Amino acid sequence: MMLGTQLRRLREIAGISRADAGEAIRASHAKISRLELGRVGVKERDLRDLLTLYGVTDPRERAALQEMVAPANQRGWWQQDSDLLPSWFEMYLRFEQEARSIRCFQVQFVPGLLQTEDYARRVILAGHGAESAHEVDRRVQLRINRQKMLTEPGGPQFWAVIDEGALQRPFGSVDVMRGQLEHLLEMAALPNVTVQVLPFTAGSHAAAGGPFTILRFAEPDLPDVVYLEQLNSAVYVDKREDVEDYLGVIEQVSVQALTPAQTRTAVSDLLASRY
Repeated sequence: MMLGTQLRRLREIAGISRADAGEAIRASHAKISRLELGRVGVKERDLRDLLTLYGVTDPRERAALQEMVAPANQRGWWQQDSDLLPSWFEMYLRFEQEARSIRCFQVQFVPGLLQTEDYARRVILAGHGAESAHEVDRRVQLRINRQKMLTEPGGPQFWAVIDEGALQRPFGSVDVMRGQLEHLLEMAALPNVTVQVLPFTAGSHAAAGGPFTILRFAEPDLPDVVYLEQLNSAVYVDKREDVEDYLGVIEQVSVQALTPAQTRTAVSDLLASRY
């Protein structure tokens, strides 16, 4: 994304269209768009050709951009399980790993970054029940591996607003749900994790459109990205005006939800009364 942002800036300064840039590297304007959004990697030869087209002749500037190619194309830790992952979700994993902060609203279940292994297995079986036990195990382990970043030094700030229905809806046995709610309380105690429950009593709310995730990055040049997962695809929103709409919604929902302290009490009460 950083490399793509720089290339877009250089192209616009040079007054060159995406179509002309694509022609210079034997590609379409759509590929230039994906490259500038950080959706695809870039070959060193293509980068050299684009920099020449954009009039970038300073050796130091060219070298600085060329040094970004290897990290941009680096394989993620999840690549060993790439056969399980559609390309649209691999992109999300890369964004998630690089995000400085992650805010989400979830309706159906506890967010993946806060799930226990047993609970994750039940959620995964609901969508992949026809797969072999081995493949299900791999999916579960992949989800658990994603969570490590929350407890590592420099991990992102994670703020989740969870609809009460997600806590009331059982995935698995009483023991599974008890373990999940206890784990939710443990994770909410981390300094970089904030959890709020949106109670049924809140009535209608701003996030009526469904679940979404907002990712923000440390680099000031990188735009916030909104992730909207669908049944067999995903939408990534990064236009400023559209992202602002989602930021407004998450702020409103956070106000409507129980405070973090009230949430801990509500989860504890649910544990005591039901599990």
